[in-house]
Amino acid sequence: MQPQAVALESRHKLHVLTLTPFYPRNEDDTCGCFISEPLRLMPELGVSSTVISVHPVYRQDGYTARRGLRDGGYLPIPGNLGLSSAGLFLYAGLRARLHRLHRARPFDVIHAHAALPCGQAARILSRDLRIPFVVSVHGLDAFATQQVRGLPGRWCETASRKVYVSARSVICVSEHVKQCVLAGMKGTPVACRVAYNGVDPMRFSPGQGGDNSEPMILSVGNLHPIKGHELVVRAVAALKDTYSDLRYEIIGMGPEAHRLRALAEKLDIKSRVLFLGRCSRQEVADKRRQCSVFVLPSRYEALGCVYLEAMACGKATIGCHGQGISEIIRHGENGWLIKPESLAELVDGLFHLLGNPSLSERLGREGRRTTAEQFTLHHQAEHWLRIYRECIA
Repeated sequence: MQPQAVALESRHKLHVLTLTPFYPRNEDDTCGCFISEPLRLMPELGVSSTVISVHPVYRQDGYTARRGLRDGGYLPIPGNLGLSSAGLFLYAGLRARLHRLHRARPFDVIHAHAALPCGQAARILSRDLRIPFVVSVHGLDAFATQQVRGLPGRWCETASRKVYVSARSVICVSEHVKQCVLAGMKGTPVACRVAYNGVDPMRFSPGQGGDNSEPMILSVGNLHPIKGHELVVRAVAALKDTYSDLRYEIIGMGPEAHRLRALAEKLDIKSRVLFLGRCSRQEVADKRRQCSVFVLPSRYEALGCVYLEAMACGKATIGCHGQGISEIIRHGENGWLIKPESLAELVDGLFHLLGNPSLSERLGREGRRTTAEQFTLHHQAEHWLRIYRECIA
């Protein structure tokens, strides 16, 4: 992996070392925005941060370091086979550098994002530097046993458990994630708590988004089967006679792109489905303001910042029951929920929201109110600060 460290200069008292595999890069400013954006607010709260953004050296993916980031590197065992030990290699690659940084300006807390590899490295660094560490869990695969199968998956499970037991706090982005962690610990005590992600209410806000005379459905998310894009394509086909000018725009990239294009052509709605690929944060915000309804019927979702962003823009938002977002969306009050993989419920929801502007507008207003009152970046940053203070108390 290829770490970059950037010190967010500040004279404040609390100094946090953040280890994360998720962070924006020149080619993709959306990557890891759920970490970088609240971090930018931390100096206002009396916290300075040193961020280590790690990337495998053998998996560049067009990565270009942002100006001001200091390059480093280490080489883990490639592929999923090496995930259970990746944190050990990360620690070895960072140890000397972080000891120098700690001597120059001591860290108070380590915040690792994901158990492997960052939490594993933080666990050892915590002992070395004699400071506490916390670990955030951003997905439902908290033990990497879905990503890595068989014996290597069991190694990942064991390594993750050690991280969670050792952490001063395990920060889960939803109650759904928390329950996954607790179930995987199988009765072993662990200090879990929920800290929801937040949204920038200024960037993602209602406003003039363009001509809304033609209904447009928007999805934002990687093109993987679990995200439910196929369900939306089929729903558009079912509604094409009712809404003759309906179109569906998709922001995201992934392995499903070719199959989804083929499905749209087969269902005779090729001209109605537009694949936009990767877009910048600002382009995403602009598209949200242009859409009539936001929908992502994901059946495996820890929380989903994309829903919060759509709600913050005042748009009627459709998600699925039983996923992290169902802790925030109240069906028929501030959004719309369907059963996972239910085409009938999705078609019915879109029919009601597209055909009833007053209903759609009411849900959008309440969605905006919900995010403004409880789920902004400031809420997220303040929650992190409370956790940090408790760790060093």
